[in-house]
Amino acid sequence: MKIVDLQVIPFWVPRGAHFRRGQDVPEGKIVQTLTKIVTDEGVEGYYFGGHGHGDQDGIPVDQREILEGRIKSLLVGRDPFDREKFWHWMWVANIQENLLSAVDCALWDLQARAMGVPIHKLLGGCRDKVKAYASTYPNIGSPEVYAQNALECKQQGYQAYKIHPYYFWDPATGEPDPGRPSHVDYDIEACRLVREAVGDDMVLMFDPWGTYRNYEEALKVGRALEELDFYWYEHPMNEYRVAAYEKLAAELDIPILSPEIAAGSIYSRADWILRGASDMSRIDVLRGGITGSHKMAAICEAFGMKLEMHMAGFGNLQILGATSEDVCEYYERGLIGPGVDYETPVPYWEEICDPMDSNGYVSIPQEPGMGYKIKWDYIEDNRIK
Repeated sequence: MKIVDLQVIPFWVPRGAHFRRGQDVPEGKIVQTLTKIVTDEGVEGYYFGGHGHGDQDGIPVDQREILEGRIKSLLVGRDPFDREKFWHWMWVANIQENLLSAVDCALWDLQARAMGVPIHKLLGGCRDKVKAYASTYPNIGSPEVYAQNALECKQQGYQAYKIHPYYFWDPATGEPDPGRPSHVDYDIEACRLVREAVGDDMVLMFDPWGTYRNYEEALKVGRALEELDFYWYEHPMNEYRVAAYEKLAAELDIPILSPEIAAGSIYSRADWILRGASDMSRIDVLRGGITGSHKMAAICEAFGMKLEMHMAGFGNLQILGATSEDVCEYYERGLIGPGVDYETPVPYWEEICDPMDSNGYVSIPQEPGMGYKIKWDYIEDNRIK
């Protein structure tokens, strides 16, 4: 079997009105992309998305050109099962991390489809379901709104809830702001009210997405989280400040979960572990693909620390299906919030990737490959020619 083509198929997808980075975004449409790798034996591999948040955002035009140009030239004529070889080639070629990841995911999807199994079985199956936590949009409302939302999530069956607090938004005025100063007191109040609302038996996490600009702010919030018995403290400061993370991790008892979005896949994250800059590590399939994420799980297991998968999506669920709860405990289900319809699938899939049961567990998709159930007619009807 040989690779004969690599295509990036862009198509339109409607997106409802939503709230992002302190701004109301009206309903409209966005471009989603499907990366497709084709073989001479008719077997194909697919990956949706590849830019931004998980598998929801399409690859932009300039990056599509790289995929269909330089990367395609590396792959055509090669054995599609040589993923490890291609993974190293792309690192040496300084291919953007998200593009390397999209190709790697599509290649894993291809081989798993060829063998008629889901990717997690190809990796080595470990479990068929995983605990989910409700992961909020930022800026969903006052601290009281966070508390009510957390209680509703607990009633739905979630065992855990993560707060994304106030980014680029002033909770006192209800208006957008440039992100400075931080709204530390409001952040702490939201955490306090959430804990009071859900009681002591719900696991709580906190992620300010690197918006604290100094160590003192990060330390103040961390102390409050310790008093409120939060499970982890994620990405409190800019992740270029590794020395500040070393100091914070040494000072606080609550586990620091980072790096979340830092580039470098396994290489940067291994360095963080050796420097003691975090207590738990973080990755997703857009930061090294299935290959990189699975390697990182093994690294963390060797060091006796957790690797928590970042973001929702089919690829991350496949990694979770191939890892132990002792290493990768939770699945990030979201983003959610008041008025958000999370249960309706996007129009190009027959169903969402992560339906949750009443006990707060998400099943690992069992369809061959990633687990996609694709509506091909929708993609063709909305394809950007």
